[in-house]
Amino acid sequence: MSRQSSTSAWVPWLFLTPFLLTFAVFSIVPLGQAVILAAQQTFGPNTTVFVGFDNFRFLATDPLFWTAVRNTTLYAAGAVFLQLPLSLGLALLLNRPNLRGRMIFRAIFFAPSLVGLVFVAVIFSLIFEKRTGLLNVLLHGLIPAFDVEFPWLQEYVLPALIIAALWMFTGFNMVYFLAALQNVSRDLEDAATVDGAGPWQRFRHVILPAIRPVGAFVVLLALIGSFQLFELPWILLAGPGPENRGLTIVMYLYQIGFVTNDLGYSSAVGWMLAFLLASFAVAHRFFSRKEQY
Repeated sequence: MSRQSSTSAWVPWLFLTPFLLTFAVFSIVPLGQAVILAAQQTFGPNTTVFVGFDNFRFLATDPLFWTAVRNTTLYAAGAVFLQLPLSLGLALLLNRPNLRGRMIFRAIFFAPSLVGLVFVAVIFSLIFEKRTGLLNVLLHGLIPAFDVEFPWLQEYVLPALIIAALWMFTGFNMVYFLAALQNVSRDLEDAATVDGAGPWQRFRHVILPAIRPVGAFVVLLALIGSFQLFELPWILLAGPGPENRGLTIVMYLYQIGFVTNDLGYSSAVGWMLAFLLASFAVAHRFFSRKEQY
């Protein structure tokens, strides 16, 4: 009997072995190698010099790194303070039961999120073209005083990136808010209406508290996605853009690691980004648990 129990205890580990081996080979080993690389300076794939924490010390004073942090932070602010309120507004509009064709509108607003980032970058490179771009032509038609050669991709890189992201991700985040709104108790809304609460009071005191957990989760997703931004500016601007106006943290990591071949310093940049994203997750967890008590 004891032999049978001992054999049964090993059965789950037997089924877990393929996953554990895959996780160790493709996750644990690369992470360990990244820790070692962060303490080295590399000159190509075969020449390395141990530098300890010098990569992180240089990171603290590297102006290009802080330019990338500033650009990425501004883009993330646009995602949180422009994109998410717009997503919530669309969700509130499309959650109305008396709205005709709301399923069609939901599909239309969600459809851009199904398109790849590379395709979006190519499309918006044509839209933001200085002379023949669709956006400048439309704005010039509506406002004749508007300069038809307005330099979106030369002088206003971050607004252009935020506009492109609005088109692609607003509908995606709208789906999360729609799912949350559909779980709001109708009885509470009806009771608030009977008590004389107007639309704003119902939204503030009934709807907003009910969807706050989903809202916090969407904010976390938007922050993590924003700080991982790479493909959109890389294709749209064919690089970091004029005067590094489109340089992001991941783009800087890529340039250091695969253009200048300093894998050690790029690993240090990657660890700083990992710590930053982990801090977002920890802060989200902390405030979520605080609201529960």
